[in-house]
Amino acid sequence: MTPPILITGAGQRIGLALAKHFIAQGQPIIITYRTRHAAVDLLEQQGAVCIYADFSTDDGISTFIKVLKEHTSSLRAILHNASSWDCEANNANFAQLFDNMMRIHAKTPYLINLLCAELLLNYQTEMNTPADIIHLTDYVVETGSPKHVAYAASKAALDNLTKSFSAKYAPNIKVNSVAPSLIIFNEHDDEQYRAKTLKKSLMGIEPGCQEIINSIDLLLHSHYITGRAIPVDGGRHLK
Repeated sequence: MTPPILITGAGQRIGLALAKHFIAQGQPIIITYRTRHAAVDLLEQQGAVCIYADFSTDDGISTFIKVLKEHTSSLRAILHNASSWDCEANNANFAQLFDNMMRIHAKTPYLINLLCAELLLNYQTEMNTPADIIHLTDYVVETGSPKHVAYAASKAALDNLTKSFSAKYAPNIKVNSVAPSLIIFNEHDDEQYRAKTLKKSLMGIEPGCQEIINSIDLLLHSHYITGRAIPVDGGRHLK
């Protein structure tokens, strides 16, 4: 059996789109979820292994890794998609906000990468080709964000982990990141917000999850790219 790809936070939005993509390809997947949306039930019906994971505590991360290893002895790739879009305006407990952002975006991937490396190395040994770790970071890694200070800092930490782990695990495991800006709007985003956001990039469109899928497919099929971040931002850096 083909070893599975692990996708964290795949119950909605980009993670869900990735899960559907790999299922359509016949690629086995394991996903994590914290809230069991109806989409998780559907993924399970289609053959995905769906594991509840609470990454807000060290015990929650450890429990998830233990359960994961009960399901598989090797992994084709780990896609770190789990994320939280919290900000200072919505959370007056700044200390807690900072800790939460660092935990979900940096500490969780850090621990999973270290404690699940053996699963990726088993794939590399079995298939004689590198396994992959891919972090989903953010465009704001380059710029910072005055409205999402803790969020931006934590995604920058994740970007740095890409560099460190790529050096640590080469040549057996390639480690890269994908850094998107706008990909898909939320349902509650009003027209004024949408129009303002679209003007921030040169391309001026809502590109959709396929852009992330394409970038991740590129990294998975490459035998040579590691330690790099692929920007998926519509030329926003030039505006």
